[in-house]
Amino acid sequence: MKRYDAWIRKALVFFFGMIHKTPSEEVLESLVQFVKFCTIGVTNTAVSYGINAAVLLILAPYHLSWDYVAGNVTAFLLSVLWSFYWNNKYVFKKGENQERSLWKSLFRTYMAYGVTGIVLNNLLSFLWIDKLGISKFLAPLMNLVISIPLNFLINKYWAFGEKRSGDSKDSPEERRG
Repeated sequence: MKRYDAWIRKALVFFFGMIHKTPSEEVLESLVQFVKFCTIGVTNTAVSYGINAAVLLILAPYHLSWDYVAGNVTAFLLSVLWSFYWNNKYVFKKGENQERSLWKSLFRTYMAYGVTGIVLNNLLSFLWIDKLGISKFLAPLMNLVISIPLNFLINKYWAFGEKRSGDSKDSPEERRG
């Protein structure tokens, strides 16, 4: 994995060099994280889309008007677990002096993806499918343009947000010293 990180870093430095810019270490690290998040996102998209399409095909004989909602919800529940596992292991790794509750992060991940994966995707799917007549199979792919950057920011700063052990913000007692 460190090789992949180094390769991403070199590619980013090369691209910044082409425009005669030098990114700060913080910007570079965030961009490396975003590329890794997108890599996980590609696999997550395949898992989610496959599940969604399978549900649509399973429900097709019943001619249900809400089949795409069932597809979105089922794909959401299973693909969030996939995404959480890989993002926790690979993208938003816990540092040496950092603490993270695995269950709290999982809960926050479901909440974050709930906003984008259930609410936003179903609203957008309603718009694309019912109002604009776009295919039920194409709509989930169109939703990605909005949901991927939003998911990254929510996951980075909230779901996988870490606190440093011994941080003075942890409790009133620790703040008083």
